[in-house]
Formats: sequence, C-alpha cells, structure tokens
Amino acid sequence: MLFVAMAVIWGVPYLLIKVAVDDFTPVVLVFLRCVIGAVLLLPWTLARGHLGAALRQHWRALLVFTVLEMTAPWLLLSWAEQDLSSSLTGLLVAGVPFVAALTARLAGEDDRLSRVRIAGMLLGVVGIALLLGLDIGGGQWTAIGAVVLVVIGYATAPMVISRKLPDVPGVTASAFALVVTAVVYAPFAVPQLGAAADAPADAWLSVVALGVVSTALALALFFALIREVGPQRALVITFVNPAVAVLLGVLLLDEPFTLGLAVGLPLVLAGCVLATRRSPARTTSSELGDVDAAVP
Repeated sequence: MLFVAMAVIWGVPYLLIKVAVDDFTPVVLVFLRCVIGAVLLLPWTLARGHLGAALRQHWRALLVFTVLEMTAPWLLLSWAEQDLSSSLTGLLVAGVPFVAALTARLAGEDDRLSRVRIAGMLLGVVGIALLLGLDIGGGQWTAIGAVVLVVIGYATAPMVISRKLPDVPGVTASAFALVVTAVVYAPFAVPQLGAAADAPADAWLSVVALGVVSTALALALFFALIREVGPQRALVITFVNPAVAVLLGVLLLDEPFTLGLAVGLPLVLAGCVLATRRSPARTTSSELGDVDAAVP
C-alpha cells in the first residue's frame, strides 16, 4: 500500500511543477514548497522532541541529506521543466534506482541484486535510452543534464539516511531539510513574492498541492516505506512514477504522446515489475535485516 501510494503521489509533482513554473520562478517555487512543507512537519517534529538530539549528533549528515534530497534537486527540477515536458521529466527520473544500485555497490553495500532484478533494471535503462534517442532535441540537453544531477541526488540521499541517520526519524530529517532549504533560498525568493502574488489560481493551487501532498505527506510516507523494505527497493517507486506523470501530462496538459514515450514507457514499467521481484527464500532473513537496521 505504501508503494502504490508513493508511486501515485510522486508521479503528480511533475504536472504541478510544469503548471507552476509558467508563473513562478524556480527559486520562488522551491521556497514556497519548502515553507508549506515545513509549516506542516516542523511542529510535529518539535512536539516529539527529536530535532534537538538529531542536530547535536548528526548535523553534518543532515546537511548532506538536505543538499542531495531537496536544496539542489528541487531547484534543478523546476528549472529543467521550463524546457522539458512533465511526462519526459518524470520518465527520466526513473533512472534513480539504477544509480542507487551502482552507488550501493561502490559504497560496499550488499544490496542483494538478483539476476531478475538486474535484468529489470537493464530493461529500464534500455527504455530510457530509446526515449532519449527518439525524443530529445539538441536544445534540451542542458535541461537533461540538470535532471541527471537530480537523479544522482535522489539516488544517494536515502543511503545517507540508512547509513548515517538510522536513529533519526524520517519526518525529523525532512523537517530539517525543508527549513534549511527555505532559508537558503529566502534571500532570492522573498524579493520576488510581490510579483508572484499576481499569479493565477491554478499556479497557486499547484504550489499548495506541492507543499502539502507532494512534500509533507509524501516525505512522511516515503520514510515509512524505507523502514519497511530498505532504501534500494524503496527507490523503485521511481519506475512507476513516470506512468502517472505521462498519463497526467497527456490528459491534463495536452502534452504529446511521442514515439519515444510509446516505446520507452512500456520497457520502463516492465523493468519495474522485474526489478521489484524477490525470492521468498531470501526475503525472510534479508528484509528483516533491512527493517531492524532502519527502525529508530
């Protein structure tokens, strides 16, 4: 249930960002999203008394997580969607599990990739490669590079949580990251808020939905998912997110359903099915180990 909820909730932001960047600059959009999310998560964190202890013991790791998960990726993603469609952006972010698996190997972690899971990830890579070959124009490669950096950040941030912050509740880490990111962008965003106030209602609704649903609620659910299945398998939701992003982009924003999407999307989804399969015999010991290591 957590997997399905996250697949849907994090398939929607690409649509919301695409709508919002027509009227808000990327800096203002990220700032408002973080402020709304922080208003919802920070009081809960303070009431539970977790933030002070986390800062005293893990402030460096929290800052690294903040940069990898929010400060850099959210600005880059908003900037990239000024040139890329929401459906294409969502499908490109499906590369996160591949980078996460590679990062885990380089870091010496045993991520227990079976042959079936590897085959699924390779199939997904083929789908993304076909998408790039069929759909990308010459003027879009800078935006593609920004999304690549987003993928790297999203792939490595959960590893910081699992390795450096196992005793820090996910909501606490998220609240800290939201506040820090809002403070970082405040000097650039606040002077632009006067002009942003004249944005149409659909743009403001997109920002509010980003802050409430795709930030506060999504982060709380995502860390619950990490505790259940571990960081590597939790990231496989990014295989399913593109299907939601493509569907919403085509139906609500009249984005074209291109040949690249028609060929690449089924391969990515098939890769998701294979990449999430696991052997019942190995699940008993390995997955219990993931849960025990992540529970605060």
